[in-house]
Order: sequence, then structure tokens, then C-alpha cells
Amino acid sequence: MEGCDVFGLGQCSLDYIGRIGEFPPPGIKKEFFDLTVQGGGPVATALAALSRWGLFCRFSGVVGDDAFGPVIARSLEEEGIDTKGIVRRKGCASQFAFIAAESPGGRRTIFWERPGGEPLKPEEVDLEALSGARLFHTDGLFVEAALHAAQKAREGNIPVVVDGGTLREGMVEIARLSDFFIASETFGRQLAGRDDPLEACRRIRDLGPRLAAVTLGEKGYAASFGGKEIRRPAYPVAAVDTTGCGDVFHAGFIFGVLRGRSLEESLDLGAWAASRVCLRLGGRAGIPGRGEMETRRRPLPS
Repeated sequence: MEGCDVFGLGQCSLDYIGRIGEFPPPGIKKEFFDLTVQGGGPVATALAALSRWGLFCRFSGVVGDDAFGPVIARSLEEEGIDTKGIVRRKGCASQFAFIAAESPGGRRTIFWERPGGEPLKPEEVDLEALSGARLFHTDGLFVEAALHAAQKAREGNIPVVVDGGTLREGMVEIARLSDFFIASETFGRQLAGRDDPLEACRRIRDLGPRLAAVTLGEKGYAASFGGKEIRRPAYPVAAVDTTGCGDVFHAGFIFGVLRGRSLEESLDLGAWAASRVCLRLGGRAGIPGRGEMETRRRPLPS
């Protein structure tokens, strides 16, 4: 089997995104504007970005046999992603989300339903495809499959990148198998027991990853790696919708790593790519172009 640059395992969904002025209190009708329908999911969106930037990606996940399933798969295939690893559950619903994006400011509220049926099973992961990858990326939603794949990746000296959204069951075990663990602000707060992203990075590093980072939205990010700790501000933008920013942060970081950039440069590339995403509705419409990613350089503070 032909090798790939990134093998991704995790969520894929169909996102309906609407723009509102501000989020309403309960019991109120609220008109929304600019309805946008896009594929979503942390790993799926990260792979969409990486594919646009010239990397060959394979995806492993679950959809149902409802009307959304083929649309989700097609949204990935149209990006050039190999979707042979998608398992279709009969009689089950696909993952779906409705997202209300507040304007101005871009803050979003996500209502989502996880895919129906059984989670992806370890035996449903194509280990031959994984063995030919340069990097493995997961969000840990299908915990048993993710743990199995991460273990096989480590045995094959394939770097493991994890998107830690929430501190759900199995995430600590997955962190122990990861090389690069980039968590959300929510995950960091849950792990540290307080709002201290650098402490969260320290606790993640104690589990074994070479790099730990916590993304902080408009406040930037914190990271720990190679004996140093950093705190960086976000790129200032007039955000329209922050959906997908974390997903593309991971993609930008992965792109930097696979292009041989330093970890600090890769983090900065992720932050910059995320800042471009929030200028458009949805997690994929604002993904920057390949040329911008290839040539993007920024002097870093010492």
C-alpha cells in the first residue's frame, strides 16, 4: 500500500453554521443569517487543511447510513483525503453539529450529537495504512481504537500528535503514548484543577510527550518543550467565527513538523493558520492556501 504523510483517526461530522448577533436567553426566538454547511470534526478538519497544503492523508472514523454519512465522506474525498478507513454503521446516525457564531467577536456555541452505533473498534483500524504514515493524529474520541493505533504508531517510530479537547476517559493513557499533545483551554483547566495553562503543560509533559501545549483562543497559547516554557499571544484579527481554529492549529503545527521546522516555529505556524480560519464562517472556508503556508516565516522572540 502506498504510504501517506498523515494517518488521522477521530471525529468527522456535518456542521451547520449560522451567524447571530448575540446568544439569546432561554425561551427567546432568534433569527440567524448566512447559513453555511461544511464538513467538520477535529481530525477531519485538520486533515482537510493538510491535504490542501500538499500532504497525502488517510482518515479513519465512523459515519452512519443516514443522509449525512455520504455528505461527510464526500467532503473529505473532495479534499483529496483517502477515506477507505471510514466505517459505515447500518441503521445509525452520523455525527452532526449546529453552530451559532456570534457576530461581532466570533464566539461560537456548538450543539452536537456523537455518531450512533458502536465506536470505531481497534480491529477496524487499517494498521497497514498506519504503518506507512509519517505521522499519526488523533482526537481520542474512539478511545480503544485510538489507544491501539497510538501504540502501534509508537512501535513503528511514527510520531503521535493528539488533539486533547476534553479530559475524557482514556486521554491520560493516550497522552502517555504521544509525542506532541496539544490541548484545549478546557482540557488544561480540567487537568490542572485551575486556570493555569503552563501548569497544565507541565502535567502533560510529566505523562511523557516531548511537547505539551494549551491553546487559549484569543489569548494565544502556552507550551512546554525542550526544557523551556513559552506563552505567546494570538494573532490579532476581527474574528467572524472561531469554529475549527483549534483543528487548524493542530494542522499548522503538524505541517511545520513534517516540513522540518523547529517546534517553536511549528507552534507559531499553527497559531497563524488558526487566525486565518476565524475570518470566515465554518472551520474550513478560511484555511490559508498552500503557498502562504510554505512561505510563512515570523521572527520569534528569544
